[in-house]
Amino acid sequence: MYVCIATDDARIAEECKRHDMKYVMTSIDCLTGTDRVAEVARSIPSDWYINVQGDEPFLDPEGVRQMLRELDHAESDVSVFNACAPIAVEEDFRSVTVPKVVTSLNGDLLYVSRGAIPTTKSLEFRTAKRQVGLYAFRAHALQAFAAKGKKTPMESLEDIEVLRFLELGFRVRMIDVAENGIAIDTPGDLERARQFLSHRHPT
Repeated sequence: MYVCIATDDARIAEECKRHDMKYVMTSIDCLTGTDRVAEVARSIPSDWYINVQGDEPFLDPEGVRQMLRELDHAESDVSVFNACAPIAVEEDFRSVTVPKVVTSLNGDLLYVSRGAIPTTKSLEFRTAKRQVGLYAFRAHALQAFAAKGKKTPMESLEDIEVLRFLELGFRVRMIDVAENGIAIDTPGDLERARQFLSHRHPT
């Protein structure tokens, strides 16, 4: 198994050097993190590629192991796996920085939105799951994603890259993983993450 960090930022590359971590410099023109993975994949042949996004620093390694187990018995027409976790508080359900997923009864992704879904007629928060930045892609799906060369309509509207796979007709299977903290997308998320860490590792 080959593990590396894909980045277009020299500061991240310097940190990788300091910690003796493998890294690959990619183009600054990648539209999304998945386009970045596709660029790396062109020089590293494999049947599957797993992507742990950099904004998920609290992701439990068990989630990655769970993803690997799923790949061992993946149905032939499942081209993409993505992880999700329960939303525990209404604040996250209402937040536009937290993508919410809706699945079929067998776990296939139906839609993911920054809107508060699923909800009732009176727009209540009952139960929901957030998308987690942990993916696995078959090689052909990854290259089809990148070959599009631009964001698809719903992907562009929601700014959620997994929607490109749905719009291109690929089957996306969601897997449930444990909730392990905060995806860091905004300065507010960073402050929440610092508070989260201070409670886990008090000084």
